Amino acid sequence: MVKFSKEFEAQLIPEWKETFVDYKQLKKYVKKVKLARKPKETHEVTHDFGISIFDPIRAFASRVSARLCNGYEHKEEIIQVHVKKKSGQDEQYETELKSELVQFFSEEDEVRMFFERLDEELNKVNKFYKSKEGECLERGEVLNKQLEILVDLKQVLSDRHRKNNPFSRTNSGNPLGSYPPSARNSDYSETPSELSDSPTENTQTDEVIAALERNGVNFINSATRGKTKKGKPKMAMRIDIPATTPTRAITAVTSMLWEDLVNNPKKEGGGDFINRKKIQCAEKMIRSAFVELYRGLGLLKTYSSLNMVAFTKILKKFDKVSNQQASTTYLRAVKRSYFVSSDKVIRLMDEVESIFTKHFANNDRKKAMKFLRPQQNKDSHMVTFFVGLFTGCFVTLFSVYAILAHLSGMFKPGSGSSYMEIIYPVFSMFALLSLHLFMYGCNLFMWKSTRINYNFIFEFSPNTCLKYRDAFLICTSMMTAVVGAMVMHLVLRANNFLPHQVDTIPGILLVLFVALLICPFNIFYRPTRYCFLRVIRNIVFSPFYKVLMVDFFMADQLTSQIPLLRHMEKTACYFLATSFVKHRYETCHSGKTYRELVYVISFLPYYWRAMQCARRWFDEGDVNHLANLGKYVSAMVAAGARLTLIRQPTTFWMLVAVATSVIATVYQLYWDFVKDWGFFNPKSKNPFLRDDLILKNKSIYYVSIVLNLVLRVAWVEAVIKFNVPTIESRLLDFFMASLEVIRRGHWNFYRLENEHLNNCGKFRAVKAVPLPFRETDSDG
Repeated sequence: MVKFSKEFEAQLIPEWKETFVDYKQLKKYVKKVKLARKPKETHEVTHDFGISIFDPIRAFASRVSARLCNGYEHKEEIIQVHVKKKSGQDEQYETELKSELVQFFSEEDEVRMFFERLDEELNKVNKFYKSKEGECLERGEVLNKQLEILVDLKQVLSDRHRKNNPFSRTNSGNPLGSYPPSARNSDYSETPSELSDSPTENTQTDEVIAALERNGVNFINSATRGKTKKGKPKMAMRIDIPATTPTRAITAVTSMLWEDLVNNPKKEGGGDFINRKKIQCAEKMIRSAFVELYRGLGLLKTYSSLNMVAFTKILKKFDKVSNQQASTTYLRAVKRSYFVSSDKVIRLMDEVESIFTKHFANNDRKKAMKFLRPQQNKDSHMVTFFVGLFTGCFVTLFSVYAILAHLSGMFKPGSGSSYMEIIYPVFSMFALLSLHLFMYGCNLFMWKSTRINYNFIFEFSPNTCLKYRDAFLICTSMMTAVVGAMVMHLVLRANNFLPHQVDTIPGILLVLFVALLICPFNIFYRPTRYCFLRVIRNIVFSPFYKVLMVDFFMADQLTSQIPLLRHMEKTACYFLATSFVKHRYETCHSGKTYRELVYVISFLPYYWRAMQCARRWFDEGDVNHLANLGKYVSAMVAAGARLTLIRQPTTFWMLVAVATSVIATVYQLYWDFVKDWGFFNPKSKNPFLRDDLILKNKSIYYVSIVLNLVLRVAWVEAVIKFNVPTIESRLLDFFMASLEVIRRGHWNFYRLENEHLNNCGKFRAVKAVPLPFRETDSDG
């Protein structure tokens, strides 16, 4: 049977851990109370008359008498809980001990300290619950106002459509509003006053528009564009949805200008219009905000119930060790406390369910619950089985490949050069990718074991996110296929097949993997594949997209995979130029274009990451992002100097490469330890670390610091170029590239640990979804 302390630790909300009842500390106080209890004095009189037949009756009578005494004579409360409330402050609970309780203990202070600590925990829980409840209630009011604006806005568009299409019927089942699809698929340019010919309807529409304008929605009339049938001037109208932050304001303006140019390039008056996409985007934002609000309310409900159970358990423990009945009195006070007695969260949850079902699920409660309470997929034993199966196949096939390669002498210096030039880039590319997936699977396992909420940090959907078993399955299945292709290639090559026939195997393998990556069918983790493609798109066009945590985290991974990008370039060139038919691998390894392309590929990951830092500085105005940009610029300079040294091995370039690499390495190490990991805090209680540590063994952190330092200086091999006579140089390069991938996987854990602790410090457990409309009380 699992102890409650472990069960409590496993169920509490990680970001709010510090605000929960400190159950372990209270158990220590209970243990002190147990030691302070006086030994029971025996007043029984012994007789030497032997055993009487009335002894069992006397024993039974004594037990009944004790129960009656406990039920009636000792019904008087031995503790009393006082509630004090000062003006402008929350309720404070203080426990008063009665003399009947103190007389049973040799040390009165131990009992007093227990109840003082219990009062502190109760006051702490009440205060946090009340603050979070207030935030949720305030958020609920704001969302209701946003929804009212959205409904009124849809009503304006619906009235416009009825005016333009008098014979159409409203589509009440349409979740995007009461206007039908034909109305939502077109842009409108009439003024609000032309929505109807009826003066009454015009007045109602004007009132709706006036109410919307008071809530921050601006209807902008532009230049005259002809006349209506009644001779009135025809005006263009646009809905201006204001933003609450400078970033969103810039994005909104850019979006509107782009829509004006693309959708209405020939319209007069600047192309003012009402675009349905803006309304759909606003609705999507409000829907996501309601989902997050509901999730936050659910967490608050869990917070209340878990703390109530913790108070109950610890008081029962106290009753057990003290042989007193103090829990009943104190639990009455706990049940009357705010975090238990308040029903505002329950009522708001019911209200959110009703609103969401009505406005976003077309009155389909089952559909609404899929959004509000998404079901997480359970771990399948089949995944574990296939991971083991593919692991065994990989080990077996790799052993066969190693034996065949050794017998054929492929990896000896000077032999098999064509094989290394043609096949090595393809298979090493898959090997580095599989190694990175394996490290990511280890990261997922460690994050889950240490309760680091990576899904919340990366904003992954809980029901479609990748689990560590899934990452291991992708990794092992990929490597099994790759090594199987390598064995087949060697066997066919040994059986004197034509070279261009044999060399198509890596190309076919590459095409199959690319086809699987972009496959539109819902097979083999489609949500993960498409999320990966979206993130890569955001990285490539990083200056033009708002940078999220998952975007710059993935961009950091790419800075450790520059060898993989070079192999991709060589492989693409080899097969696209049909060099495998002519068997001339030198085509893609010579010429000015190739030399320039090597520089570009080496710079690209650092450039993308630098552009992300520039965008974040532009959005947030934090100077630290500019300092981080300087780190990647120094890495670009160092990479360029090392590449130049390879082509021009002179003393000058040797000194330049060493100097730039040392500067970049020091810069990177400082950022790793201080900024990314949060270490070397001079005021920390843990020397050279930070105050909060998730891993219990502190020595692991010191070993990690040394390991990251050693792997960061692996560039020394690229400058000095170690020559091992018995090993082909490309294998040594592959080994060094693998070390960098391992370093990145090791770095990932501490980077996310620091991010998780920062969220815990600010009690952030729910996403803050931006809203499309300005609040009513905002300045115009």
